[in-house]
Amino acid sequence: MSAVLFSIAGGVATLTLNRPESRNALNLEMCNGIIEAASAAAEAKVFLVRANGPVFCAGADLKERQGMSEAQVRERRMKGFAAYAALEALPMPSIAVLQGPAVGSGCEIAAACDFIVATPEASFRTPEAIRGTVGATQRLPRILGKRLAKDMMFTGRTLSAEEAKQAGLIARLVVELEAEILKITQAVLEAPTQSLRLAKRCIDRGVELDPKGALEVEIEAIEEQLKAGNWMGKK
Repeated sequence: MSAVLFSIAGGVATLTLNRPESRNALNLEMCNGIIEAASAAAEAKVFLVRANGPVFCAGADLKERQGMSEAQVRERRMKGFAAYAALEALPMPSIAVLQGPAVGSGCEIAAACDFIVATPEASFRTPEAIRGTVGATQRLPRILGKRLAKDMMFTGRTLSAEEAKQAGLIARLVVELEAEILKITQAVLEAPTQSLRLAKRCIDRGVELDPKGALEVEIEAIEEQLKAGNWMGKK
């Protein structure tokens, strides 16, 4: 089976992690599939990241590293970073859909999306340091704060769905997942494409800048919209 499934229908791009027999552990094939899907989704209005099976992603596939040289392990790790970055750089709204555990690389994939919609069965864990490796140290501290992220990293603590919601990692915690995803995608599909993409760009760039720099990013987006003739909120 392909490590990922990808489809676009009605403006909705759907990437599905598809290694349920390995708890969707991230391997090189999956990394390449994520990168290719992100590239192929340029014209979509919304991008969903889902997973087959009860586990969203159990982290990096450690079995894949057996027999690898140092250079091969390094190359594989860099490919993982490239996959997360490809999701993060998507111009359209991206949503991680979780109904099971996300561990290590799974946390990275989910956190690289714009927001997470999850069921109570979702959970988050970053045990890299206690397993003797380094990873998942950048995105979660920016979302959860460094103290909670350190607690997870240093102790292997599992963050429940409710705790993740309270900490701001999960945007929507729901029981009727498919109904909620349908409502979200419909709202995005009905909104103007350009304004959504500009708003995403402004937020993503603005949070990394001081208030003056962030305002300049928004003014630049307004100018871009005006030049496109969309000063009245046209689609």
